[in-house]
Amino acid sequence: MLNPANQVTLARILAVPVLVLLLYFPSKPVNAAAMVVFILVALTDLADGFIARRWNLVSNMGKFLDPLADKLLISSVLIMLVFHGWAPAWMAIVIIARELTVTGLRAIAVDQGYVLAADSFGKLKAVIQVVAMCPLILHYPWWGFDPQPLGALLLSIALILTVFSGAKYVVHFFRQVNRDDAP
Repeated sequence: MLNPANQVTLARILAVPVLVLLLYFPSKPVNAAAMVVFILVALTDLADGFIARRWNLVSNMGKFLDPLADKLLISSVLIMLVFHGWAPAWMAIVIIARELTVTGLRAIAVDQGYVLAADSFGKLKAVIQVVAMCPLILHYPWWGFDPQPLGALLLSIALILTVFSGAKYVVHFFRQVNRDDAP
């Protein structure tokens, strides 16, 4: 049975197709709605974690679903931004590749009996990714303000943090593996 924290996470996963559908039909009002949906969906990541910790509902299912929901949300939006030419494909590839790599390393780590926990750089990376995507989703000029350059700058910062935090996970993983393999 799904506990309340996992229900929030599942709602985040189920909201991704709605967001993709909105982004598939771009226009000023639809993009504004998509950005609001994106922000609300991203905020559910805080909500499910709060609920799980507050009421001691941390579960293995939640540990699996929460990062999956995050990756689905970010990857889906990045793909739609690339689809419309609003973000460079190479940046999306690097960000998605990092997410898949860290997910794979985490799965191997769990199989070997240890946890590759999120660190402060990984959390900062996630926040900057969400913040960067907001002006990119908004896309169209509003009251004389073009959000695209800001979004591009923030996405560049998110990319740097993504690569850095991904490298930290890889180094941490291989240090742990080498420690376990040492006689």
